[in-house]
Amino acid sequence: MDDKPERSRRAGGAAIEGETPRNPSAGEREWEARVLQPTLEKSPERLSEFTTVSGHPIRRLYTPADVADLDFEREIGFPGQPPYARGIHPTMYRGRLWTMRQFAGFGTPEDTNQRFRYLLEQGQTGLSVAFDLPTLMGYDSDHPLSEGEVGKCGVAISSLADMETLFDRIPLADVTTSMTINSPAAVIWAMYLAVAEKQGADWNKISGTIQNDILKEYIAQKEYIYPPAPSMRLVIDTFAFGVERTPRFNVISISGYHIREAGSTAIQELAFTLRDGMEYVEWALRRGMDVDEFGPRLSFFFNSHNDFFEEIAKFRAARRIWHQATRERYGAKNARTWALRFHTQTAGCSLTAQQPYNNVVRTALQALAAVLGGTQSLHTNSLDEAWALPTEFAATLALRTQQIIAHESGVTNTADPLGGSYFVESLTGEVERGAWEYIEKIDSLGGMVAAVERGYPQREIAEASYRYQMAVDRKEKIIVGVNEYAGEDQPIEILKIDESVARRQNERLQKVRDDRSQEEVSRRLQALRHAAEGDANLMPLIYDAVKAYATLGEICDAMREVFGTYEEVAIT
Repeated sequence: MDDKPERSRRAGGAAIEGETPRNPSAGEREWEARVLQPTLEKSPERLSEFTTVSGHPIRRLYTPADVADLDFEREIGFPGQPPYARGIHPTMYRGRLWTMRQFAGFGTPEDTNQRFRYLLEQGQTGLSVAFDLPTLMGYDSDHPLSEGEVGKCGVAISSLADMETLFDRIPLADVTTSMTINSPAAVIWAMYLAVAEKQGADWNKISGTIQNDILKEYIAQKEYIYPPAPSMRLVIDTFAFGVERTPRFNVISISGYHIREAGSTAIQELAFTLRDGMEYVEWALRRGMDVDEFGPRLSFFFNSHNDFFEEIAKFRAARRIWHQATRERYGAKNARTWALRFHTQTAGCSLTAQQPYNNVVRTALQALAAVLGGTQSLHTNSLDEAWALPTEFAATLALRTQQIIAHESGVTNTADPLGGSYFVESLTGEVERGAWEYIEKIDSLGGMVAAVERGYPQREIAEASYRYQMAVDRKEKIIVGVNEYAGEDQPIEILKIDESVARRQNERLQKVRDDRSQEEVSRRLQALRHAAEGDANLMPLIYDAVKAYATLGEICDAMREVFGTYEEVAIT
């Protein structure tokens, strides 16, 4: 399929990076000669080149010449219809605000349960669970490799008993929950479903999201367990199980967030994330699944960084690309498959330990960009996150930031208020074109799994991160309070997680082992090992093991024995 000419036209005739030269109007040429040039002669511009935070060049002025070739109905259109540039719902936030889903998790399940209930009382409209490093890596809290990490960067979950405590007095039938978990996603999701069942919630009605995006782990975050092939098998197992058993639950949140946090540009974040999504679709199709059965349950997760307009353009381009890919590549016919839904988190990597109150301003601008870009849910980072996990005060202020945007800014009064902007429409096209170029490169390498095994996206991100840091070091990019306007820092209160958390967690884990039937656990783990050697869907067997109170580590180890573990090839 060769659609490069179409994408070049979509860039709005932009004269950037090899695009067709603009055709300025007579009025613009006259303005340049009579007004601009005399001004530049007297007062040159501050920089020789202006770029986005990602290094994408930006022109001095955008005019109708930059969107002269744009077809409004096919490339911008109306909210709630293809190509979804203006949003996936006809009324957007006039009908319903985005879900305010603050990411939270620390210490023991009791500690996080208390924070969850506090945030719900403060007006949060959805839960989002952060897990500690041992949980993310598939280890129990009492494993030797867990020492010093229990409860430190998220909540410690080792068994169904922990999950029951985490959601104590929180009815899962009435709240949506997002869980940021990847390699052990199937196990954690099984625990969540078991709690829902114990609460009497109908699996057909509960909703939420598991991140379950193993490809971005190989690309960026590096919290993987198994090699790519068995890891992808587990992901597709959850797809198939979800289609049959939990029709309202999003079985994956395909994440660009961590790709951006690793140092990618906005275009790389967009391209690698969407190509990951395409990879999951292709693996599911090879399994014999129907794209319109599982497609509506795919969701995405993006970063919102400091460059206001670049981020808005990225979100608008994402919807156009996904619509085109699902229709033209995969033959989807369901509009809910075409429409890209996404969660946004403000950029953690942009937060500074220096002058931490500046982070409130950064987060507000990033959140506003996400809203103007049409996000379906949003997490706003707290001012203290360059130091520690958020305090209750900082988390509340971050939530209030969202609420002020929603109720006081006026940006929710109309759908896509920046639609039609010469700058925004032109930049959307440029971002879209750049993302497609990366996608086609990955196609040529044999897909994303093959590209990851060759280190291609990892290398591209490393080089982008290096270029950005060099620009900061040369003060071509200013970070207020860091490489310019530095001053005395104000002290802040931080949340401290001490080693008593590990002691309490390990005592609970020992009690679980003492109270359960070890014979039943052993039987169910052996059944899981046997199934892993074949090609059966592993979700039902994982669920059976969870219900018997087999621990996270025991279940992951059973699959480690069959699948082995992954070691990344060094980038050269």
